[in-house]
Amino acid sequence: MEKIVVKFTVNNKKIEVAVKPYARLIDLLREDLGLTGTKEGCGIGECGACTVIIDGENVNSCLVLAGSVEGKSVLTIEGLAREDGLHPLQEAFIKHSAIQCGFCTPGLLLSAKVCLDKNPNPSREDIKIAISGNLCRCTGYEQVVDAIEEVAGKSKKG
Repeated sequence: MEKIVVKFTVNNKKIEVAVKPYARLIDLLREDLGLTGTKEGCGIGECGACTVIIDGENVNSCLVLAGSVEGKSVLTIEGLAREDGLHPLQEAFIKHSAIQCGFCTPGLLLSAKVCLDKNPNPSREDIKIAISGNLCRCTGYEQVVDAIEEVAGKSKKG
């Protein structure tokens, strides 16, 4: 089967890659580009482990055809850290022990980033809604919400 060429930006780098027309974005990221921080959990868009940001929106990369990102900007967990160190959300997740096994963490972090990009001062309820598409079997979510709240400047714990 012929391949299609997809040109897009991933983590602020312009990419041009040939993929099968039915290739999913998660497979392109993990297999072709070696960006393995994006995890596949369920493969049907239910768990959020494969969350990436496309043009400012969090999406489940297991449901996105690679060809549909033509001309778009994709941010994966590998692109979240800054040149001078971890992103404040990453630091807060560590501080609040919002990481257990770590499988869901990339998706949670990217959903949190979109939440804060859209609303720098979200309520606790806003945060819960923003991460509701990300399932975690380990943390119980309280530490995750606390970490996001801290970055938003709304931590009640000081």
